[in-house]
Amino acid sequence: MRIGILTGGGDVPGLNPCIKAVVNRVADEGHQVIGIRRGWGGLLRTDLDDPSTAQENFVALDPERVRTVDRSGGTFLHTSRTNPGRVSTADVPDFLSAEGDGPHDFTSHVLKVLESQGIDVLIPIGGDDTLSYGLRMHDEGVPVIAIPKTMDNDVHGTDYCIGFSTAVTRGVQFIHNLRTSTGSHERIAVVELFGRYSGETSLITAYLAGVERAIISEVPFDVDRLAAMLTSDRKSNPSNYAMMTISEGASIEGGDMVLSGEADAYGHRKLGGIGLRTGELLKEKTGANIIYQQLGYLMRSGSPDSLDLMVATNYAVMAADLALEGMSGRMVALRGGTYTAVPISVTKDGVKRVDIDELYDRDAYQPKLRHVTGKPMFLY
Repeated sequence: MRIGILTGGGDVPGLNPCIKAVVNRVADEGHQVIGIRRGWGGLLRTDLDDPSTAQENFVALDPERVRTVDRSGGTFLHTSRTNPGRVSTADVPDFLSAEGDGPHDFTSHVLKVLESQGIDVLIPIGGDDTLSYGLRMHDEGVPVIAIPKTMDNDVHGTDYCIGFSTAVTRGVQFIHNLRTSTGSHERIAVVELFGRYSGETSLITAYLAGVERAIISEVPFDVDRLAAMLTSDRKSNPSNYAMMTISEGASIEGGDMVLSGEADAYGHRKLGGIGLRTGELLKEKTGANIIYQQLGYLMRSGSPDSLDLMVATNYAVMAADLALEGMSGRMVALRGGTYTAVPISVTKDGVKRVDIDELYDRDAYQPKLRHVTGKPMFLY
């Protein structure tokens, strides 16, 4: 059996250990793993008439090749936000023809590439976007076993995605480090965290780091009320400073998310800047000096923490076993603290967002747990 594995979307800590564990498990059973470089892009950009493109986009993986990859973060297979089912005219490879303005669907080409490489089962590791094309592959008849990863922890159908624990751990650490400068200069710190539609990262990081206010993607905020709250928070702090977190996808009441650039292959435009805009408004309204810190890629850099290492490894073992057992159309998952597998179609059965009624005080802009009993480990 030849099992293809790829990583798509944003990188997170835990991808390399996941790939390594799949390879080791499959090799133990006498089968082969083929790494696909740059996510779905590796399949799109393989020219069936040019063998050199296959050499560029595919790599045979064995235990020796992956022996040390788990010691670093990111993905050694590289990644991209390519969607072969929605390719803009500008991104169409030279060897493929496209008519009209696009987007163009090259799924038929991807299927031919998979067949040419003798891929029996495909294991995509990714978030909603990457796995949505994994579902497309399943619908086209390709055996697929999906592994969820995203530091937003927002893939529907699982309580946990690879990368979330490390992202929150990084956020808490950086916030505590930032307290020294914020307190020394008696300022208000605005810490912007990743999170387009889900404010989970902002909420949980604020909850664990003990910051005064948390702005999340799901609840538009009133900047005047926020300014008044932070002014009060600062005065009540003996060190005369205050801190807040904000999701990159947050919006001011009556406004929209701060977007830039063109939409990617999944219809998303680049986010970033709401924290800076909020900081400017807070300075104007409070008169206090502001520290604006966008954590961004720092949250997804470096090696995974022990939880992400454990989940990544266990997800990999489960996915490999399902593939070897002839299963397909499944996604490995954690539900109720137990490892399981669910239909990959569950990723499109709903959206995963912060349970505001249970976890958030929309009036005070603060994490507020009504109760913990019966909640998943990460409250999400």
